[in-house]
Amino acid sequence: MPELSGLRLLPIMALALAGCSPAVPAGGQGTILRARLNADIISSDPGTKRDLNTDSVLLHVVEGLVASREDGSIGPMLASSWTISPDRRTYDFQLRKGVRFHNGALLTADDVAWSLKRYLAPATHWRCRADLGPKGIAQIVSITAPAPLTVRLVLDRPAPLLLKTLARADCGGTGIVHRDSVGKDGKWLRPIGTGPFQWGEWRHNQFVELERFAGYQSLPGATDGNGGGKRALVDRVRFVAIPDGSAASAALLRGSLDVLDGLSPNELGAVKGAGDVRLVDAPSMDFFGILFQTQDPVLADPRLRRAIALSIDVASLTRAATHGTGAPDSSPIPVASPYFTGVERPLIKRDLAAARALAKAAGYDGRPITLITSHAPPEIYDAAIVVQAMAREAGINFEIVTLDWATQLARYSSGTYQAMLFGYSARLDPSLLFNAFVGDKRVDPRKVWDTPAALSLLRQSLETEEPRARQAVFDAMDRQFRAEAPAVILYNTRRVTALGRGVTGYRPWPAQSQRLWNVGIGGR
Repeated sequence: MPELSGLRLLPIMALALAGCSPAVPAGGQGTILRARLNADIISSDPGTKRDLNTDSVLLHVVEGLVASREDGSIGPMLASSWTISPDRRTYDFQLRKGVRFHNGALLTADDVAWSLKRYLAPATHWRCRADLGPKGIAQIVSITAPAPLTVRLVLDRPAPLLLKTLARADCGGTGIVHRDSVGKDGKWLRPIGTGPFQWGEWRHNQFVELERFAGYQSLPGATDGNGGGKRALVDRVRFVAIPDGSAASAALLRGSLDVLDGLSPNELGAVKGAGDVRLVDAPSMDFFGILFQTQDPVLADPRLRRAIALSIDVASLTRAATHGTGAPDSSPIPVASPYFTGVERPLIKRDLAAARALAKAAGYDGRPITLITSHAPPEIYDAAIVVQAMAREAGINFEIVTLDWATQLARYSSGTYQAMLFGYSARLDPSLLFNAFVGDKRVDPRKVWDTPAALSLLRQSLETEEPRARQAVFDAMDRQFRAEAPAVILYNTRRVTALGRGVTGYRPWPAQSQRLWNVGIGGR
């Protein structure tokens, strides 16, 4: 998935594991919390070149005007409050007083305006620029600072999902950075944010180390999603790149790793039941499935795509691929979502006779269909094998091609594939989930569903605020999705984290990302 990583980094494994210890570094550098990444981050520039690992690390360093709460609603972060004009097009954000960047400079409205304008500049390649452009949820037509602590955004039309978009993890939380984060030539240097931890050291393919920011101004109360109260309880956090699950489990068991997040189902056996290890978990708002290139001559006919869907026993596949930890799902809306109701709930029922009939009607002659997969995460390769075997019983011939994660991501981004076993990381609103794959292929080749009906329904969901009205739109989208079958949804995962001895305060949540603020190490 775009937010999961699994690069082939085994040659540097010894270096990565060496970077895990000691628990209390020599030289009196204080306490260190060590957490695993299954691969290196992609960049240090929020919301640009990114995946889930990158987002998780950088959200310890940068903060946006608003943040996602546990329940998917939006709460304050750098903005203490905001007002919306009667025509719903102008947003005035009041900034919190006394917030400082990691270089000691006080946060001002001018800084926020500069940072937001940088995100919207084409040269930044911000992932969410299109969402706030002419064909997105709304276009930001002006960003101004009418007062030292007031930022004003003016839109070309109302956008009920503006705040949720600004808070999206895959947008880097629209994290505000100081202008010294870039050089005089405009090139990115490092993130100078306002978060509880500041940028320390990045040794590529080994680790990323963050340092406690002594000048951090926390919101009151407890953590709530990516918002709420945040406190750095250790002096340093080290995110260690350990691609191999067995090596990561061994590091946890011997005490040279403290947090092993995102355990693959086939890794659970190595740590489950160990005396010093505690497991915590939460349902994820993600989904995994088969993406189809609907412009491919073989897969252009929706009857063949529906035939593939009918060839798969989703429940059995989920049990096999996730070792019983995942939730089978035939809807783009995850099981954990409050919008997963009567229409979304039914699984596609396997029907081999109907699958064969549809494939024949589509003119399918048994030619191989290339199904791209990877080992990132490991279970999607297993899922691809099961898909291949089940589809074969309906006379549909998948030929599996396994790529490394970076190559698979490039193929996904360019749309150069026939079929792909892929996953989307958690989004806390169904419109954002649908938006991950609905869109104009000519503008964004990543999109897999660009029929007029899909585009119209997505637009309605983005413009609708009332929950019951939104549910009606999502129900219509689900029905249309099943009819057109631009993809086959298979399952949602359950995020499992293994904690070493003495780790306190760690809580997983449906958005999947690691949150190491408010996490401590007892006895260190």
